[in-house]
Amino acid sequence: MTTLSTESDDSFHVFDTTLRDGAQREGINLTVADKLAIARYLDEFGVGFIEGGWPGANPRDTEFFARARQEIEFRHAQLVAFGATRRPGAKASDDPQVRALVESGAPVITLVAKSHDRHVELALRTTLDENVEMIRDTVSYLREQGRRVFVDCEHFFDGYRANPEYAKAVVRTAAEAGADVVILCDTNGGMLPAQIHAVVATVLADTGARIGIHTQDDTGCAVANTLAAVDAGATHVQCTANGYGERVGNANLFPVVAALELKYGKTVLPAGALAEMTRISHAIAEVVNLAPSTHQPYVGVSAFAHKAGLHASAIKVDPDLYQHITPELVGNSMRTLVSDMAGRASIELKGKELGIDLGGDRDLVGRVVGRVKERELKGYTYEAADASFELLLREEAEGRPRNYFRTESWRAIVEDRPDGTHANEATVKLWAKGERIVATAEGNGPVNALDRAMRVGLEQIYPQLAKLGLVDYKVRILEGRHGTESTTRVLVTTSDGTGDWATVGVAENVIAASWQALEDAYTYGLLRAGVEPAE
Repeated sequence: MTTLSTESDDSFHVFDTTLRDGAQREGINLTVADKLAIARYLDEFGVGFIEGGWPGANPRDTEFFARARQEIEFRHAQLVAFGATRRPGAKASDDPQVRALVESGAPVITLVAKSHDRHVELALRTTLDENVEMIRDTVSYLREQGRRVFVDCEHFFDGYRANPEYAKAVVRTAAEAGADVVILCDTNGGMLPAQIHAVVATVLADTGARIGIHTQDDTGCAVANTLAAVDAGATHVQCTANGYGERVGNANLFPVVAALELKYGKTVLPAGALAEMTRISHAIAEVVNLAPSTHQPYVGVSAFAHKAGLHASAIKVDPDLYQHITPELVGNSMRTLVSDMAGRASIELKGKELGIDLGGDRDLVGRVVGRVKERELKGYTYEAADASFELLLREEAEGRPRNYFRTESWRAIVEDRPDGTHANEATVKLWAKGERIVATAEGNGPVNALDRAMRVGLEQIYPQLAKLGLVDYKVRILEGRHGTESTTRVLVTTSDGTGDWATVGVAENVIAASWQALEDAYTYGLLRAGVEPAE
């Protein structure tokens, strides 16, 4: 049986609506199992409230609330059911969708209410007075049923602009009827921080209600608007994980919470939870089957990545010179990117990151910088190919390449058959530990055939390679030089089951570039496995 906790400190609310508002993002389609998994992650993170959906409106949300009561023991969060005020001309106690909110078992109910006079008349097709009574009746009924009630004032800021007295009357009514918090919603996402601040401050002063904020990101200001509302006195913030939501999304939970904790000095999460933020963000992205945003503030893999040589020089002295926080505070880490912008400091920091002490050897660092810039001019990139860079770095540091095997030749054949199918076959000739190896394999493409042939041949000598598998393959055609001639860059990601690494190849055609990347991938895999070079 679910046990639903009550926040020990109710003075500030972090309210998550990923499972309801966030699920409205294009490309997200959550199963009940998905919603249960995300709810567990959010509770682990320590949000105060998790809005699970609209019970009674669809079978999936109804099932979620039923299963959540039985399957999740919430440690930090309270489960929230979302619904609307009663229908015009009815009683809340007789409204089926209001009863469904009670039957969900959720201890907290969020009601969406109209606060824009035009929406009341055109969408609800009722009078302004009846809309106020719908709010009063529904809030009062749910309070009688022992539920805590929050009221979302939909289109509040647009409604306030059109008819401020009516918008404020809606807030007063909700609060007087027993709503704990009245949330001002920027439903269309068109507001800016200064506007949000001014309206929230005025509404607080004129109504005396406890105010919350819900912002959409249509102007790119959802996080800033949320914090502006907090500056003006709001004590309840509604957000979604990774900013998921309709159109361009909602206020992103993670930057909002990080700002509150690290910039405002507010304690809004349990002790130690902030350090789990990056992991939680990425885990939820996996559940919804969307790639994590690499440039997301605080939790993106590029959030603390440094490329420019000037930055790296300063960071070598003091990381705080180009970082606004210590990455570990949010469970992230600093990365140094190696590119043609790299200077000595970038190489030294990257070496340290890879566990290679360059020992202040200026000549060695200078040689590495020179090789990186020379190779990037030819089309190589090491920003996303750490394994290839580490092999280059070790080659310069050790004075020789890591030679586990040597390529004599390779050949890939693609046969176009009369029935429209294709046959792909590759033959490789390699030397390893003094032995000449000839191997042939077929594949579902020429690169796959080469990969299989290489594996067939080398696994005889290095059984450790049996664990390796190619998990990603990317091709980019660089600028052409003469007509259809061009340079091709290939990035290959390989895994051994416990981690993965990326390698790069550049050549005049995709097959040759792929072979280079595969050579590096297998070489790095053997290095990673602790195998000593053969020659």
